Amino acid sequence: MSKSRNFRLTLVLIYDYCSFFVASILSCLLLNRELDTFASQIEKFYWYFLILSAVHILIYIIFKIYRISLKYASVHEAVIIGLSSAIVFAINFITIISARWSGKDLLSISWACCYTIISGFFTCILRFGYRILTSNTKQKLSGDAFKRKKRVLLVGAGEAGIIIAREMINNNSLDVYPICFVDDDESKVGHRIIGIKVLGGIDSIPDICDNENIDEIFITIASASREAMNRIINKCKETRCKVKVIPGMGQIIDGKVSLGQVRDVEIGDLLGREEIKVNLDEILGYIENKIVMVTGGGGSIGSELCRQIATHKPKLLIILDIYENNAYQIEQELKMNLPDVKIIALIASVRDRNKIDDVFNKYRPNVVFHAAAHKHVPLMETSPNEAIKNNVFGTLNCVEMSDKYNVEKFILISTDKAVNPTNVMGASKRICEMIVQSYARKSETDFVAVRFGNVLGSNGSVIPLFKKQIENGGPVTVTHKDIIRYFMTIPEAVSLVLQAGAYAHGGEIFVLDMGEPVKIYDLAYNLIKLSGFEPDVDIKIKITGLRPGEKMYEEMLMAEEGLTNTKNKLIHIGKPIEMDDELFYNQLSNLYKEAYDENCDMRKYISEIVSTYKYNKE
Repeated sequence: MSKSRNFRLTLVLIYDYCSFFVASILSCLLLNRELDTFASQIEKFYWYFLILSAVHILIYIIFKIYRISLKYASVHEAVIIGLSSAIVFAINFITIISARWSGKDLLSISWACCYTIISGFFTCILRFGYRILTSNTKQKLSGDAFKRKKRVLLVGAGEAGIIIAREMINNNSLDVYPICFVDDDESKVGHRIIGIKVLGGIDSIPDICDNENIDEIFITIASASREAMNRIINKCKETRCKVKVIPGMGQIIDGKVSLGQVRDVEIGDLLGREEIKVNLDEILGYIENKIVMVTGGGGSIGSELCRQIATHKPKLLIILDIYENNAYQIEQELKMNLPDVKIIALIASVRDRNKIDDVFNKYRPNVVFHAAAHKHVPLMETSPNEAIKNNVFGTLNCVEMSDKYNVEKFILISTDKAVNPTNVMGASKRICEMIVQSYARKSETDFVAVRFGNVLGSNGSVIPLFKKQIENGGPVTVTHKDIIRYFMTIPEAVSLVLQAGAYAHGGEIFVLDMGEPVKIYDLAYNLIKLSGFEPDVDIKIKITGLRPGEKMYEEMLMAEEGLTNTKNKLIHIGKPIEMDDELFYNQLSNLYKEAYDENCDMRKYISEIVSTYKYNKE
């Protein structure tokens, strides 16, 4: 605790002790108009007043009233003070009654009531008087200081919105200031909340932004459904304001909202469905007290896997990655946030069969999540041999070792690009799925694959690129105006992977019902709007043409696979495809040789294995 804080606390303690003693005396004065009687009571009971003042302070310490910041005292703190005062009244009441029963002369019950009211009043004067005084001081900003601040409209006049608004008001160093609320609760419209007007409902956002010269909109409804969020953001898009949002309550770790948690609105907030819900008990059942390994554990998917796995009480979490910086970062993050979880980061390539053998032999993992892969479609088009070496034979190494060392579950991270692939990356992932399904037929290990679409915010995804282009003033580049993609958030993707592990019996390809696909052009347009700019006016959208191997649309399931449902209505299972395992592994041996011989015609050998792979032979 700092010296200045110690000094302030000492002053508050002195104030309270003195105010309690004065409250005792004032209570006697109110009940005894004759000065002689009043003086005799003070002389007779001053010792009781001194002891009572100390006991009163002890009660405040027990109820942690001295931890209340004078700057942020609110109704919650008033309730605590009231409860503490009630305890003090009870102590006085019991003491007075006990004294009477024993025949001793003590103060009256009326005195105890007066003392409780007056001492509570003195307590509130300090706490809420300071709050009101500083609040008024903050609100009376100089004209220039006020003009320099961004004018903010807050959507949602509930508890979260009030906390955010107070923080803006009380912190002069911030460059934002709350001008008004909007809320669909008609009982709030037309009233003031902490001095801020509630001007209307959600539908009035565009008009209010124009009339009040709003610069930014903060959406402060932490529990808003996807449908409600879409409605709010669509109204916000009718303005030229930058839009920000607080995360959902499930994402707020300590349950407390603060201005520091407010972030820009992202396309993930506009997905046309509710977030994936998983059965945490099922996940806990196969991860708790198990040795779990995540290959590619430093990547965008791998690191989120590590975060969620670490919260499910593994015996040991092994983060395996070839890139040391990523592995180190996620290892340190988890050790800081979850110090009780045993974690180890290993630097290794899944291509190195001997190293992978050594890791499996030494640590004997029970569950393996295989996320290590080259995923960038254009890069793999120019380096197809590397895609095969890393994706196909890296997967084969991990699959073989999982079988050899009796891993319980092996979960492959796959992609919608594996369906009727038109690029090397997608075709390599389809071969990985075939490896997993072939081993599932002969191994005691439960081998499965999890297939999903594009992940918002992952390394190399389109969202970070668009954001950077917007920050640089544009243009925002889109390959085709009609190109569409399925999207999901990284936590959703990882939830699906974890849930698949619970459902795994071997050979399944799990597929997520991802709702309606999103037009990439619309995605770029909305991101520009939500950043406070006008598309094709402030920031241009430039059509660049399809890249090598890029589809106009992605498919989630091959026609011959079929679908069956799981307990989670958004997760389906694709039926294993029949294939000749002996022929497949002969083809893999040839593919391995051609890849490491640096054959320039890799696409031909890939197409011999993946019959649905179509590529340009020019």
